Order: sequence, then C-alpha cells, then structure tokens
Amino acid sequence: MTVVKDDFSQRLKILWFLALAVGAVIALRLIDIQVFRHQNYVQLAERNRTQILYQTAPRGRIFTSDGVAIASNSPSFSLYYLGANNLGQEYIVRLAEDIAPHVHLSSSVVLSKLEEVNRTGKATALLENLSVKSAAALQELLPYYPGLYLLEEAKRNYPYATMASHLLGYIGSMDDREWKKRDPQAEYRLNSKVGKNGIEKKFESQLKGKDGGVYLEVDYRGRVKRIIQDKKWVPGSDVYLTLNFAVQKAAQEALKNSKTGRGAAVAIDPRNGAILALASAPAYDPNIFVAYSDEESTGSKKINEYNLAIQGIYPPASTFKIITAAAALEEGNLDIHHKIKCTGKYDSGPRIFKCWGTHGPVDFFDGMSNSCDVYFYAVAAGMGPAPIERMQRKFMFGRPTGIDLPGEKAGNLYGPTRRARNKTYWFVGDTLNLSIGQGELLVTPIKLAQFAAALASRGNVYRPYYVDKIVSNQTGKEQQVGKTEILQKADLKPQTYDLLYQALKHTVDNGTARRAKIKGLDVYAKTGTAQNPHGEDHGWFMAFAGREGEEPSIALAVFVEFGEGGSSAAGPIAREMLEAYFGLGAYAPKEEN
Repeated sequence: MTVVKDDFSQRLKILWFLALAVGAVIALRLIDIQVFRHQNYVQLAERNRTQILYQTAPRGRIFTSDGVAIASNSPSFSLYYLGANNLGQEYIVRLAEDIAPHVHLSSSVVLSKLEEVNRTGKATALLENLSVKSAAALQELLPYYPGLYLLEEAKRNYPYATMASHLLGYIGSMDDREWKKRDPQAEYRLNSKVGKNGIEKKFESQLKGKDGGVYLEVDYRGRVKRIIQDKKWVPGSDVYLTLNFAVQKAAQEALKNSKTGRGAAVAIDPRNGAILALASAPAYDPNIFVAYSDEESTGSKKINEYNLAIQGIYPPASTFKIITAAAALEEGNLDIHHKIKCTGKYDSGPRIFKCWGTHGPVDFFDGMSNSCDVYFYAVAAGMGPAPIERMQRKFMFGRPTGIDLPGEKAGNLYGPTRRARNKTYWFVGDTLNLSIGQGELLVTPIKLAQFAAALASRGNVYRPYYVDKIVSNQTGKEQQVGKTEILQKADLKPQTYDLLYQALKHTVDNGTARRAKIKGLDVYAKTGTAQNPHGEDHGWFMAFAGREGEEPSIALAVFVEFGEGGSSAAGPIAREMLEAYFGLGAYAPKEEN
C-alpha cells in the first residue's frame, strides 16, 4: 500500500514540474514580446496593415448595331479625408466651411464627419458619387488642406435617357439578399451597383468590371501612414445589340408623340430574326437610379417596368385578316375575282354583323385593301373556322415568340378545338369574329411583328434575338451570342404567298395603309382597329418592306393603345420607322456644302 502512495506522489510531482516549466516558457515568451521586442512587433504589425479605398470600375458599354453607345459611363468622384495628421478643431472647422458650398450640404453636417475621422484617424469617405462640377471645385482645396483626397470612379450613364429603357433595364445598390447569392470571387461589396432589370441584370457578370483602388498603409490603430499603391480598374465587357439606333429612336419618339403616348413598336429583320427596334411607351429614364449625390433629384424613382411590347395582349383586329385569307387560299375556297357586295352589314341568321363602312362590290384585293369586314365574314362562313385555326398554328399564334426576355405573354389562340375539348359550343358568330381578329383571339406586339417577319420570309418563323456579341475590353476577344434560329416553317403554296404579297401591296398603294407608301420602297402592310369595350379602340399597323425589286429587310408591328384607328394612329409611326431604316425623308443623309 505504501509503495502505491509513493508512486502516485512521484507522478504528481513530475506533472507539477512540467506545468511550471511550460508556464515559465510562456511567461518568458510574453516578456520577450511585450518588453524586449515590443517595438519590433509594432513595426511588423504596421507594415502588414492596409486599408483599401475601392475605385468602382466602368461597366461595359452597350452599343446598337450601328455603333451608338446607349449605355456608357461618366466620371464620378468620392472625397476622402485620410486623417493621417490631426491638425486640430480650428483646422477641420475651416475645412468644413470650405467644402460645404460645393456639395449642397451644411457645414455642420460636413464637420461632424470630419470630427469622426479625426477621432478614429481612419481614412473615411466624406462624400461619394460627386459630379465633375463639384469635383473641380473641391480639387482647388486639396493643396490647402492636407489629408483631403479625391478618388475618381465610374458612374453608369444613359446618354439617350429613355432610349430602349425596357430592354436595357437599370442598375441599383446591391441589397442583403443579392449579396448572399453573389459569387465571392466576383468581388462585390455591399454597396456595389448591380443590374436590377433588363440587359443590365441579364449580362451583369459580363458588364461588371474589376474594381481598382488606392491601397493605404495604416498603423495598428488604423491611422493612415502613406499611400502604397494605386491599382487601376479593369472595365467590363461591351455588349453589342442588334438594335438599329435610327429605327429605335424613331419608334420611341413617334410613340411618345402619338395620340395617347401609350403603345409599343417592334421591328425585326425578316432574314434572321434580329430585333431592330423594341419600344414600349411610356418609357422611363434609368438615369434616375444613378444620379449624382450633389445634384437635385429630377423625379420619382417609381417607374413603369411593364413592357407592353412583350406583355400587352390585345385582339389583332383586321391585321388577322391575312390569316383568314391565307387559310382560304390554301383550302382552295377563295376565288380572288369573285365580288361580294358590302352593304355595311352581314346577316348571319341569328344576328346582324356590321362592317366599319359600306364598300359595295369588292373582290379579294379590294376586300383586303379596304379592310372590308363583310368580305371576310363571307369568306369565313364559306370555309368554316377549322382552316383558320390551323393557319394560326402554322404561324405559332397562341405561343410565345421565344425572345430571351422575362415575362413574355403567349397571347391566346382562338378556334373550335378548345371549345370542343371543353365540351362547349362554337357558334357561327364565333367564326365571324375570328375572321376579323376579334373575340377571344389575343396577341402581343412582338408576336404580330414575328408574324410580319414570317410573311416577309415566306414562312420562316424566327426566334427573335436582340444581342449580337460581347467584346472583352481586357483581351479584345469576341463572344458571339445572337444566332439565327427557325422555330417553325409555315409551308404555304408559293401562289398563296404571291397573292398575299399582292393584296398587301395593294393595301399600301390604294387602301387603308396608304400612310406607309414611300417612294423607292416596296411596302406591304395591313391596318387594324381592335374593339375595346372599356374605352377607345386600339390601333394596329403591321408591315414589311424592302427597296424596290429587293427582298424585304424589315418587318414591324406598331400598336397604339386607345389610338382609335390603326391607319391614323399607328400608320405614321410605322412610316417613321421605315424611313429611318432606309435613310429616307427626314432621315436622309444631309448633303455637305
């Protein structure tokens, strides 16, 4: 028993000895750090501490197909006080009084910020996102006030204000939710500006550049010692759109100045599906989200993001008569020379359907050019609704166009199939309403533009696209984005397309689409006035055109909400767009003196 106790005591002594030895080593080490080598470690700590004043890089620019930058960058400045030298209260009071007049702030507000910097000694942004005007005035103060520092950054700018705003979108400050989703490697900060909508959001990773910054050496208390590096930013990549600047500008200005200032216009290249213009009115100015901090706000940041061009659904009205005519021609039920007498009304038996005018005897070409409802009532009654429904499907009515934009509406295909599926009746009146593009049939402006492009290409239903390529500002490398894609082929008899072309040309030369008759161009068009039970009727105009003797190179659809008449409200807008595209009329090149 005694042996066991002695053994235990011996072990306990060894453990205490080891504990004392370890404690002694730690104590000696602490004495070495805190006393003998204190200054050395302080110097090491100072050398290893840096503070970065981040410098926002320019976002990539967004160009139209003809090289016009519709989203670019402007210089923006941040005023820093480095706080390296605490020069006393009198100094910062005088500094606050000199800064305040140039930044639309009271000297007391500026003074409170300066006092905070003096207290902590840390480099701090006094003011951010300053205009060139304010920066120029503040620049004159720098030689007299050590510690002041102006840092140039880049601010998003939309030089043409509302130009293609629903397509471009806008940028804004990143919120907590977005911060959590971002890739840490992307070098975002909590106050970073990011795309919130449209192209700015969709191509955020390509448009965002790599921020630069000024690297400051600071001591262990965070006080600035010196500037050690000025790292330059790297601009983001440039995005090139398929938009034609002149056509987009013409569409937007004409919509804005239309009878109601509300509507949409879409133009497509019928040879490949490239979007030449996409305008929705009313538009908004994305500059309101990136205004300089020292400038007064120009208005509310509440905007109408509703893109009527892809989200507005309305009856296509008489523009749909092209589908009815194509169905009859394909079925062989239409004698283009047979005349039907229009007395202004059509007796279907159960009820009387009215025509918008009294046209007398009309054949196929007069029926189309005068947009005679009675003529198309009679044609539809003779063949029934099924061929009209099948023709809709050939041109993808009731389905989205496939454009890569969020929120596109599909519209509604109208025909007897769904009624039969739902075990409900289809009436003669439904056929007559369908024949003139009324009833439950609904389309978007972009769908009607896609249809116009399909007619122009004799059956190629293209997926519309609006981005051509992305070009890196760092390497110059081009990334092709846009591509031609045929979604469906509307295979009609060649003579069917020939007759539709003739009828639509006749409509421009002698009928309701005369406003689009332009010397030197072959224009094919159709007007439409959509009935609106809630107010004034809506105006439609669809067209495609080429230079005389050449294949069509532009197709378009114009919609004016509450515009009453397609010819009067939408026709002038279509003409402006065509003249802009072909460089005619007011858009003709100016002769040099």
